Amino acid sequence: MESATWNRRLLSLFVSTLSSPSRHPSAYKFMAFSISTVNTVPLLSSSSSSSSSASFQPSLLSPKTPTPLLHLRPLRSSRSLSTMHASIRDAVGGTMALIQSSPATWSSALLSNALIFLLGSPILVAGLSLSGIAAAFLLGTLTWRAFGPPGFLLVATYFVIGTAATKVKMAQKVAQGVAEKRRGRRGPGSVIGSSAAGCICAFLTIFGIGGEAFSRLWRLGFVASFCTKLSDTVSSEIGKAYGKITYLVTTFKVVPRGTEGAVSVEGTLAGILAAIVLAAVSFLMGEFPKLLRKEIGSHEAIICVLASQIANLGESIIGASFQEKEGFKWLNNDAVNIINISMGSIIAVLMQQALQTWGS
Repeated sequence: MESATWNRRLLSLFVSTLSSPSRHPSAYKFMAFSISTVNTVPLLSSSSSSSSSASFQPSLLSPKTPTPLLHLRPLRSSRSLSTMHASIRDAVGGTMALIQSSPATWSSALLSNALIFLLGSPILVAGLSLSGIAAAFLLGTLTWRAFGPPGFLLVATYFVIGTAATKVKMAQKVAQGVAEKRRGRRGPGSVIGSSAAGCICAFLTIFGIGGEAFSRLWRLGFVASFCTKLSDTVSSEIGKAYGKITYLVTTFKVVPRGTEGAVSVEGTLAGILAAIVLAAVSFLMGEFPKLLRKEIGSHEAIICVLASQIANLGESIIGASFQEKEGFKWLNNDAVNIINISMGSIIAVLMQQALQTWGS
């Protein structure tokens, strides 16, 4: 009887051990050894066995839901992601506020210029050498600081149209020996020669020379300088590509394509159209005062086109008469460009002043 009681206790303890997940595995081994040892002792009678079987409940061996050993807490990743997203939003918002600052600052000019140059690098590499890109970056920063997005867009339009015209029939120009150096990729000398007058107008605007009364004149001179240079570039490149007959402007003698001071009907018409397009771009920007600061009016756009053609005629005369002649070796293409765009700016400012005087 004692053996049967002892056997039932061991069996009950073994079942409870199995149902408890917190018990170490070695306990299972110990209990299994104990049971097997007891079962080998022949002390159980049939009556005790039946009594033990009657008291045995199979439900005691049914598995219970294990109690988790560790209560895992969710990682705080959602809070970290929210903080990171908020930081990104703040950074983007701050960048956009800086770019859209009005009037423009040096910081906004540098940041805006860097972003645009990064996005437009394939176009820049196609039209400029590495040193030319560096010079253009300085020009773009100065332009944004002085005239904001409208001025920068004007220069960008000039660059895209001028580069496209330079690439027209490049193989033919190279074969004829009239192509620009480096297959049209402009260097720093060309960038400076094309923008010197515009840079002067930008500095005059930044430092407020002449006050508010002259600020519009400096802006007009800036637009006129790039209209003049674009007209000169397009007329020259289209004349080299498509000009059927080229004349020396001083004598109207027929000369080969690419001769300094030579003009053609095709090139002249293309140059006039280019000046009109660039002046129209500046004028159209003035039609959206909520988005872009007003640049020039309709009559000022006409002044820019007229001034550019007068300046280009003067540039052709200088090129035919003096460029690379004896005693004028210093008068290279970049120097002539500076004279050309300076004439365009000065003529436009003088015409505007004359109209204001005449109208008052």
